[in-house]
Amino acid sequence: MPKSRAQVREEFAKNGWSISGWAKQRRYSPNMVIAILADDETNPRIKCLRGEAHNIAVELKLKDGVLSPQSGRSLAAA
Repeated sequence: MPKSRAQVREEFAKNGWSISGWAKQRRYSPNMVIAILADDETNPRIKCLRGEAHNIAVELKLKDGVLSPQSGRSLAAA
């Protein structure tokens, strides 16, 4: 079952993880991860339908799905 953005932010805080550190470790744009987590839950600006936003949402467990290949990022590193 997908998590809410608030649940993901709470998990980061509980574990002492920084959003930027998580993003850099996975070769994502920290600004994109922050924007996704700060977005409105019921009517998000960033829909996370494809590309980097989709992969971020899947890895954060905001949505069910599989990682899509994208240039500049190896799925083996994930």
